[in-house]
Amino acid sequence: MSWVDRRTPAVERILDAAGTLFATDGVDAVSMAQIAAGAGCSRATLYRYFPDRPALQLAFVQREAVRVGALVAADLGAARRDADLLTEGVLAALRHVRANPALLAWFGDRDAAHTADLAHGSEVVEALGLTMAADPDAARWLVRVIVSLLTVPGGDDAAERRLVERFVAPVVAPATTRSSTQSRTQR
Repeated sequence: MSWVDRRTPAVERILDAAGTLFATDGVDAVSMAQIAAGAGCSRATLYRYFPDRPALQLAFVQREAVRVGALVAADLGAARRDADLLTEGVLAALRHVRANPALLAWFGDRDAAHTADLAHGSEVVEALGLTMAADPDAARWLVRVIVSLLTVPGGDDAAERRLVERFVAPVVAPATTRSSTQSRTQR
């Protein structure tokens, strides 16, 4: 059974409680007992939906990746026609994660290594990259860039924009794709 099949009100309540606890205590510091108490359910109920803490953490990350992906896609749909959509997508993903304390908790000193492992092992998280690049390898690489910038920020917003424009966009977006995008925006 995939994580999508298990999205019931009880699962949502459990994941919401987990997110609240992640934001206040850190991801790896939160126990299943704390999550059950926060969700207002028994540990037996919690374990009926999630066999262990890694499964719960993965479900949380996947749910939030879907949310962030939808927000990024909406931002890209509203972006200026002449905008570099890849740059705007990466920066939008950074903004949306940083705006959510439950997500930002995953990128602190204590939890960043665990986060990187989950990001590279989740097809749903990798799909976030597909909102910005059609090539699956490029999409996976973009997720790595986003995780890196969330773990070790590139300075202020302007500095991160410069880093993405200078080092990420030219590598990920092939010259032909950039040229066709530019010609479409000039019409």
